[in-house]
Amino acid sequence: MPVHRLTPLLCLLSIWRILTTVSGHPHVGPCQLIQRTALCNNRKLSSVPEGLPENTEELQLNYNDILTLQNKSLLRYPSLTTLSLACNSLKKLESNTFQDSKWLVSLNLANNNLNSSYQESSLALKRLPALRFLDLSENGLEDDMVSTLLQNVTSIEYLNLSGNLLRRLDETSFRDLHHLKELDLQRNLMFEIDGAFDSNPNLRRLNLAFNYLPCLTDFHMTNLVVLNASHNFIEWFISRQDLNETFQLETLDLSDNKLIFFPFLPSQNKLRNLYLSHNTLRFYEHLSDNATLPNSSTTVEFYNLDKDLHNVTAQLWDDSLHGDISALEILDLRGNKVEYFPQGFIRKMPILSRLHMSTNCLETLNFTSENFSCSLYELDVSNNHLNLISADNHTLAALGNLTYFNLSRNNLKMIPSGLFSSLSNIRSVDLSYNNIGVCLKKTATFTNTLSDCVNWQNIVSLRQLHVMGCSLQTIPASAFAGLSLTHLELSNNPGVIMRDSLRSLSETLQYLGLGNTQIQNLDFSAFRNLKSLNLSKNSLSQIPRSLQSVDLKVLDLSDNNLSSIPLGQAHVLASKLQTVFLTGNPFNCCQAEWFRTFDATKTVTLVARSEIQCKDIFQTHRIKDSQRFSCQEASESMLWYILLLVPIFLSFGGMAIVAFLAFKPKLLKKSFKKKYLKPTSY
Repeated sequence: MPVHRLTPLLCLLSIWRILTTVSGHPHVGPCQLIQRTALCNNRKLSSVPEGLPENTEELQLNYNDILTLQNKSLLRYPSLTTLSLACNSLKKLESNTFQDSKWLVSLNLANNNLNSSYQESSLALKRLPALRFLDLSENGLEDDMVSTLLQNVTSIEYLNLSGNLLRRLDETSFRDLHHLKELDLQRNLMFEIDGAFDSNPNLRRLNLAFNYLPCLTDFHMTNLVVLNASHNFIEWFISRQDLNETFQLETLDLSDNKLIFFPFLPSQNKLRNLYLSHNTLRFYEHLSDNATLPNSSTTVEFYNLDKDLHNVTAQLWDDSLHGDISALEILDLRGNKVEYFPQGFIRKMPILSRLHMSTNCLETLNFTSENFSCSLYELDVSNNHLNLISADNHTLAALGNLTYFNLSRNNLKMIPSGLFSSLSNIRSVDLSYNNIGVCLKKTATFTNTLSDCVNWQNIVSLRQLHVMGCSLQTIPASAFAGLSLTHLELSNNPGVIMRDSLRSLSETLQYLGLGNTQIQNLDFSAFRNLKSLNLSKNSLSQIPRSLQSVDLKVLDLSDNNLSSIPLGQAHVLASKLQTVFLTGNPFNCCQAEWFRTFDATKTVTLVARSEIQCKDIFQTHRIKDSQRFSCQEASESMLWYILLLVPIFLSFGGMAIVAFLAFKPKLLKKSFKKKYLKPTSY
């Protein structure tokens, strides 16, 4: 996985101690003592406490109100090796603060305001001959401030400058840090790093993530092992091609940039992990054919790469420029615009174990011609435009290590027969959202024939199968015979007929997805090992009683037609469940005892609890607001009272009108005459 934060182990330990509550240790004033460590965090201190033991080696003063570290502050503690003052609004280190701190190795000054008096603070840092770990992150520091603070601090090996205001680095920025091994510069405003690391031959880990770098050219840091340049605006990565040295680079993270071309890697390197996800990268081998595009150029020109280099012209696909990728184990190309693999590209990675190609533009996948590595463990080509897979038995037999295969969200309608049964160690297959069915009868096992369905029987290594949204209509009773599936996802196949196909999995199944399948009656009592069940979007009016005998931990009943849950059933489920989804059901507010049962059980999490709604006789409420419900004590519907009262009111109204007219007969006669006894026109 890409590493976006390079924090020294000592800093991680310090943070752990800040967050961990320690009890059973002696207190000296506001501080807590653990052997030779004094924990004085979050005590509203305005200065360094004076009453601590003189042999204190570690002093934690994070989250206090210290604005100035005075000259005399640390004189009582000459044995200090670790000092942490993070989050203090600290503005200044007086020049003689560390005059007697010759053993101080680690200094954490993160999240302060050292930009206010950085000149005097720099004088204090010069008095630390043993300092190896320095954290100056989030101090509002600019380029010249950092250069001043780090001047002549030659012993530093681990430096954190993340979260500052650095814009441009040059050869003077770190020129005195000859022992520097790890440097964190993420989350600054950098757009240029011209020769900034030429004076740091021991630098091994460099984090440049979340900046504004437009390119990385003339890369010649031969001793660097990890480079994280993710989340920038990099369009080109070009390494120095004229060096005979072997680059020690093992991990290169260029994800979330604007790369157009595959990076121009060193011709000799040890690169194992290459992360290129979420760029605009594609291959241009097809442009070399001038017959296809007679007016196109097959070269690209680079100008002003360096003051000592002339202009460079390179072929769009030149193996010497793209460097050595023979040691790659992980290649992440997710979220790019790759339409195909150049000829021989996959073959150049003989020990590749993980290839992530989701969300690209691949149309074909040819196992035979690509010659995938026998070390391949994980292959993800989901969310592409695949409509054809080519394979033969010999090629697939060589993929004995392939365990995870994701083909979801493509345009597949036919696949080679026996594709998955030929993979001897396959454990997880995702075919979701393709138009591939489950074979009703046994099919050929030869991969040179195509089929619109898959025969899943007797693939003994398979444990997880996802066929969500595949327009499945019928799953035969023997579909999963000989399998030991633990996870089966069948959701979003509305109306699918299963014909007892799940019975053979009752002993092994742990997760079952049946959301939006229109399922109504299914006996779950035999699924003794089932832990997670998705029954969402099925118009269920009641929870299957058979679930009471299953030791479920997660149950999704969202978007059904549940008006209530019987109290007895609620008690049984609440005693077993850990997570339950119930939003999107038309619950009756007047029958909400089940909710109070779940709510009172502290071991159950009601997901989106505040969004679960119910209706009473007047309106819709959030079910947690039980004091607002309008319900009758006897649980009778108000409709019956309305139907009873309406005739009574009508009767009284009619009697009132008759009585009124009886006492005013002339008014009735006058009204009758006015309306009906009108004079004629002749």
